[in-house]
Order: sequence, then C-alpha cells, then structure tokens
Amino acid sequence: MTRKVSNFSDLIQRVTSSCLLHPLAAGSYDVSGENEEDSNSLSETEENRDEEEVKGYEDENESENDNYDEESEMVGFRVLKLKQMEAMMEEVFETVSSMKRAYISLQEAHSPWDPERMRVADVAVVAELRKLAVLRERFRRSGDGNGRRKGRRRGGDSGGGSGLLMREVVAPYEAVVEELKKEVKRKDMEMQNLKEKLDNVVANGVDKKPGRSQSKRKLGIQAIAAVPSPELFETTMAQVKEASKSFTSLLLSLMHNAHWDITAAVRSIEAANASTDKCHNPSASIVSAHHAKYALDSYISRKIFQGFDHETFYMDGSLSSLLNPDQFRRECFTQYRDMKSMDPTELLGILPTCHFGKFCSKKYLAIVHPKMEESLFGSLDQHSHVSAGNHPRSEFYNEFLGVAKAVWLLHLLAFSFNPAPSQFEASRGAEFHPWYMDSVVKFSGGRVPAGHVVGFPVSPGFKLGNESVIKARVYLIART
Repeated sequence: MTRKVSNFSDLIQRVTSSCLLHPLAAGSYDVSGENEEDSNSLSETEENRDEEEVKGYEDENESENDNYDEESEMVGFRVLKLKQMEAMMEEVFETVSSMKRAYISLQEAHSPWDPERMRVADVAVVAELRKLAVLRERFRRSGDGNGRRKGRRRGGDSGGGSGLLMREVVAPYEAVVEELKKEVKRKDMEMQNLKEKLDNVVANGVDKKPGRSQSKRKLGIQAIAAVPSPELFETTMAQVKEASKSFTSLLLSLMHNAHWDITAAVRSIEAANASTDKCHNPSASIVSAHHAKYALDSYISRKIFQGFDHETFYMDGSLSSLLNPDQFRRECFTQYRDMKSMDPTELLGILPTCHFGKFCSKKYLAIVHPKMEESLFGSLDQHSHVSAGNHPRSEFYNEFLGVAKAVWLLHLLAFSFNPAPSQFEASRGAEFHPWYMDSVVKFSGGRVPAGHVVGFPVSPGFKLGNESVIKARVYLIART
C-alpha cells in the first residue's frame, strides 16, 4: 500500500513536470483538428499582409516617381519662363532706347524747322510705342501661363501655348488692320462729302435749260480733276460763261423794271468799247434791241477780266509768280481745288477781307457804280456795305458772287499752268476767224455768212501751252 501511494505520487509529479516543460503539447494533443484550421487561417492572413505591404510599396514608389516627374517638369518650365522673361526684357530695353533716339530726332527737327524730318521721326516714335504695347500685352498674357500648363497636364486645353504664341504674332497685324479700317472709314466719309459737294456744284452752277447736258458733264470733270489740264481750263471758262449770262439776265431785268433806256445804255457801252475808233458814230447803235444782253455781257466781262494777266489782279504788288514760280503754281492749284466746292457767300461770311473778298469788292464797285445802284434799288445800301469791306446777302450780290467766283477760279487755274495761258481779245472791225472766235449770235445753217466782222468783243479768249485755243466770244456785224 505504501508502495502504491508512492508510485501514484511519483506519477503525478512526472505528469506535472511534463506539462510545465511542454505546455502546448497537451493542447496540441487534445484539439488537433482545430489547431490545423487555425494554422491555415494564420498562414493566409500573413500572406495577405505580405501582399498588401508589397502593393503599398509599389504604390508608394509610383507616387514618388510621379512627384519626381512633376517636380522635374516644373523646374524645366521655370527655367524656360526665366529665359523668355530675360528675352522680353531685352526687347523692352531695346525698344525704349529706340524710342528715345526717335524722340530726340523729333526734337531736333524743330530747330531748324524740318517738316519732312519731323514726319519721319514722328512715325518712328509711334512705331516704337506700338512695339511697347505689344510687349506689354505679351507680358500680361504670359502671367497665367503656369495655370494653363497645369490644365494641359490634367487633360485641359492642349493648344493653349500655341494659341498664345499665335495671338502674340497676330496682335501687331490686328492693330494695323484696325488703323486701316479707320482710314477706310475716313476716306468713305471724305468721298461722300465730295460727292455731295459735286452735286451742289452741278445743281447751282449749271443752267437747267435743255441742251446744257454737255456743260454739266464738263463741270463734273472739273469737280474731280486732280491736275491742271486744258480740258479743265475749258470747262472752267464754260462756267464763267454760264455765270456771266445769269448775272447779265438779272441785271437787264432790273434795268427794265427801273424803266431804263436800254438803247441809250447800249450806246454807252459801245462807245466805251470803241473809244479808240475815230470813225465810230456814237449816235448810231450797231446792236438790235433784242441783242442788248450781249452788249451788257461785254461790259461786265471787260470790267471783271481787267487785270487778269497779273497774279493778284493788280490789287497789290506781289511778285511770287516770278520769285518762286513752282511753289506759286502749286499753291494756286491747291487754292483752286479747295475753293471750287465752297459757297462764296459762306466763305466771305467767315473771311470778308481775304484776297477773294477784296477782289469781289473791287469788281462790284467797278461794275455797279453808285448812280446805277441808286437807280436800280433806290438806295446805296449795298454800295456802302461793299465799300466798308462787307458783303451784302442780297439776291443781286449773290448772283454777282457767282461770276466773281468763276473768274477767280479761272485765274487761279491759269496761274497753275507752266507756261500760263496767254489772253487775247478780238478788236472792233477785225475779220472773223473761226479758229480763234465764236459768234454769240447764231446764224442759220450754223455758219457765219461772208462779209461779217467783229462789232465788239464779248469775252476774251486764251491760247494754252499745248497750242489749244479757248475761243473769244464776239458780236458780229455785217461789213459796212
């Protein structure tokens, strides 16, 4: 019994020692199936963790590569932008330097005064200012270039860079196109204004009677001519003829209304025309009653053309046509072109004492003497106004201004030629020469009968440098 107890105690001791030495042995031994499943689950968990760690490592590497590429691209972009900015600044400094040089040239052109050099320097300054404007626009547009670059990398506008470059190239041309558009608008307005003036000239300067279409065409040519020409001189002389006819008709009508003795007036005109003719009999008139208008037209023409051969109608002692003939010819034609579309009444309302105003005053006082005006109008109001250097706004004076303007334009045009046209006038009793003369009285069949001579000149003729002739108008009578 003692021996059994001892063996039992010894067994317990050995088992206890074994459990202490091998604590999992018993578990492994008792639940072998469950331990196998736990081992498999543990193995799978460890494998998944390893895969996630590998994937995370790969993602991290990829992210690091992307960051590296972006940083490299940013560095390259900053370097490029720096180079572009340096190049732009060089252009700015060069442009400013060029503008300073051009401005200095502009200042130097003022003393001594050099208009051509001033014009060239002004164009250069404007050109450099436009370059600065283009550079400023380039700088402004390049300020958001970084944002456009990021948008491009993220799938935005891939053509932003080329679009910006294209706009920079096109910008100067767009500015030029805008300037040209403005210039075209100005030219269109000027053309429209000239058309309106041409219509006014044709409407006011041409008789509306049938058969005058040729004169209208001539006036149209005159209105658009750009250089002095024989054709232009001929059309201007035709305008003088029409204006003189109109004024003569009005003056003759006023004489009839004032109960003038027209026959006596005609004899007085004939006497003045034939003052050098010792055989002339002032008591006998060579002009029939219904031809009195030709005698009156002759009187007006002789007065208003007097002094035509001088550059200022002998209103002063100017010798510009001799001292500087080329410049004087250019100035005469410029004045002709500027004045031909002007209303003489409006012009004299602004500049009553200009050269043309003095010419009008002088010729009016020569044509309409005080006794004539008092008889026609009952007072000397117009005569007093004109003598004081003013210009009345009456119908009669306005009709006179039409003749004065036409003769003034013809005078300016004559002194625009090189050489100037030579004036001639038929004398009383001279043989009729169809090459140099034109009869104011029309004969049947259109031909002048034989045996007719000049009774008195009506208006002068002109011989131009190209041998063309503007015929003198004459009143023909039968040879006695």
